Amino acid sequence: MLELFNPLRGMDFTALLVRLLIAVLCGMVIGLERSAKNRPAGFRTHILVCLSGATAAVTGHYLVLGLHLPADLTRLSGQVITGLGFIGMGTIIVTKKMSIKGLTTAAGLWTTGIIGLAIGSGFYEGGILGTLLVLITETFLARFGLRIKQRPEMVIELLYRDKTSLDEVLRGCKDRRMMIRNLHIHMDSASESGYRADITLSTNKDITAFLETVRSMPGIQSVSVRWIKESPVPFFAEKKQ
Repeated sequence: MLELFNPLRGMDFTALLVRLLIAVLCGMVIGLERSAKNRPAGFRTHILVCLSGATAAVTGHYLVLGLHLPADLTRLSGQVITGLGFIGMGTIIVTKKMSIKGLTTAAGLWTTGIIGLAIGSGFYEGGILGTLLVLITETFLARFGLRIKQRPEMVIELLYRDKTSLDEVLRGCKDRRMMIRNLHIHMDSASESGYRADITLSTNKDITAFLETVRSMPGIQSVSVRWIKESPVPFFAEKKQ
């Protein structure tokens, strides 16, 4: 540990003030990056989350070391970590295209709260290093993540008459190593004897031949493709049916 922070690891007023100020600063630095990207949780939210974690940690230390109460040092900190999960859920949304947004912001809020706990406990090195690593992750590594080629996702809308037809289609998807992310089956409103299945797939292979095979299967009434996430690289010869 750095000897520079040793005088500030006690429970006097100066140490308390420094801990809370460092927590505010770390929360603000992380939050400014989120605000610059117009994310739901800005710098004020991150400041409050980091400050609340630091205050909870300081309070736990004061109850045990200052008032000598038979309490657990980590009880308040544990409750803070649990409560941060509910705050993070408010930043996660599902768009109309069935894509999830806000996970990075939610994870950043959770990490910011833990950084506050570290600073409030007097672990200044861990809190400051954690802040720097969060900034590196949300800035430099974010650019690296954009370069990663992702598999395109699509929904195959299938109208069929019997369960055997659907089983054949699903077996074909597995044989071609297509990743089935979701399957939704319901009655077709336009036909009393037909069914509709929405199969969400993720693959980087050409599906043109597969779709022709599905259309020729007995019991299959119609097949269409709806794209959720298209790849910047043209994997397929045909992208829209």
